[in-house]
Amino acid sequence: MRDVMHRTDLCIVGGGLSGVCAAIAAARRGARVVLMHDRPVLGGNCSSEIRMWVCGAHGDNMKETGILEEIQLENLRRNPAMHYQLWDSVLFEKVKAEKNITLLLNCSCNDASMRENRIESVKGWQGTAETWHTVHAAYFMDCSGDSVLAPLTGALHRAGREAGSEFQESIPPGAADKKTMGMSCLFQIRETDRPQKFIPPDWAYVYQTDEDLPFKGHSLNTNFWWIELGGDRDSIHDTEELRDELLKIALGVWDHIKNRGGHGAERYVLEWLGFLPGKRESRRYIGDYIMTQNDVEAEGRFPDTVAYGGWSMDDHFPEGFYYTAGHPTIYHPAPSPYGIPYRCLYSANIENLFFAGRNISVTHAALSSTRVMATCALLGQAAGTAAAIAVREGVSPRGVYESHTGALQAMLMEDDCWLPWHTQQISEVMKAARIEAGGSGAENLRNGADRVIGEDENAWRCRAGDEVCFFFDGERQIRRVRLVFDSDLNDRKKMPARYPLGEYHAALPPCLVKEYVLEARTGSAWQILAHETNNCRRLQKYAVDVCADALRLRVIASHGAQEFRVFSVYAE
Repeated sequence: MRDVMHRTDLCIVGGGLSGVCAAIAAARRGARVVLMHDRPVLGGNCSSEIRMWVCGAHGDNMKETGILEEIQLENLRRNPAMHYQLWDSVLFEKVKAEKNITLLLNCSCNDASMRENRIESVKGWQGTAETWHTVHAAYFMDCSGDSVLAPLTGALHRAGREAGSEFQESIPPGAADKKTMGMSCLFQIRETDRPQKFIPPDWAYVYQTDEDLPFKGHSLNTNFWWIELGGDRDSIHDTEELRDELLKIALGVWDHIKNRGGHGAERYVLEWLGFLPGKRESRRYIGDYIMTQNDVEAEGRFPDTVAYGGWSMDDHFPEGFYYTAGHPTIYHPAPSPYGIPYRCLYSANIENLFFAGRNISVTHAALSSTRVMATCALLGQAAGTAAAIAVREGVSPRGVYESHTGALQAMLMEDDCWLPWHTQQISEVMKAARIEAGGSGAENLRNGADRVIGEDENAWRCRAGDEVCFFFDGERQIRRVRLVFDSDLNDRKKMPARYPLGEYHAALPPCLVKEYVLEARTGSAWQILAHETNNCRRLQKYAVDVCADALRLRVIASHGAQEFRVFSVYAE
């Protein structure tokens, strides 16, 4: 056995999308981070071990951006066949590329040391290396989903459904209970060029007819999310027994589809079966604010909004697969978007504890919307950015709220995390610049909005060869430039649920600018600041140090579209 000690600014427990985005955000903002994750791959519910879809806000141009969009665009570039093992590697590469992150995989957090109401350290067992890792940090963040630090630290938390009367919500039952939404074991299928047999194990359940699967639509296009159990059990401590039952159901469902009725699956094979359940709900922390169904329905217009949701309040029945009275879930409507406040991302009683993901400070009803992974990714980036501010300023998570909310929101928007009903501040040099451009709508490049919002395009529409020039009133010192391109925010960029015959192929959005040149003019000479020939990012940021009287962006090519859009050219 070996013992290893780490000293860092921020320790994050849990490497799902919220933990990954939190770690990258904090590291890029200067914090030293240890990311402890109990699995061999990152991604949590969207990893190759579980394969849930990354879902988020409904509606046109509502897709979540920031670090999540960066990762998904890189996945399209590196992984056009959309293999899950390569998706794992993209997540791994993004984390390992950050010099401020120490990654501990296969490391399960199981102890914490406290001093009064502060966490001093956490301890994790890395079974693959027979090593105990003890991490001392100024701040801790729980992105584990199950809120593992709650019972270890005494952090206030709750589980189950509130009584409707507690927060005057209409979705919950009349009396509070410990029931939750369940967990799912998914499977994926691949089409071949000939009929294929499937012989189920003797221990799989048998579903002879469609009537044995009431309200369970088993189209080949689904990811079989309704193979779900555990909401009426203990969604943490009963996981192993529930997994066994879920496997019997999953193999029985595939046997039914293959062998017991005309479901068009003759040429399909079972490509993959999940042995790790994907969870929807367990413990939820209590923060300085508990967001409710009513907040969601009122669009969450909080002064400390740091993320947004827009998935319906998708409240699965606790019985899961064994609920037979109707569809397995109720989709209660929710506005898209609605804001989520920063006060839901830190503990009410543990002074140095942040959290992000499906464990934030919300009621069960609000959780039924905020729990989806694209929303959780935004929450992670917000919490990671807040942690970096806390490290820099030497304040508590609550202190960030009290003194630095505006700075936090500005940083998130700078990093391409859209905040509803907010626009970015534009530098004086860009406000005063005279613009000359081909195409149309160049003034939109400095309106502080980086996406289509309703009827407002908020973009410079252009073609290959067009350029936009900003002429300053004399020479100005430019230290950084920020560009935001259109990456098609109506495309969810999801990994597939099944693989039809032939190689599955995805591609970068045709509308994304592929090649461009960014230049600054000093005197009469143009100096190239950046020339990207194979751009795959929506957001590009450049640290420069140039004295210039003009800035020019020339767009040379897209990834296929004849006409495309640029949302922002910002300099200061």
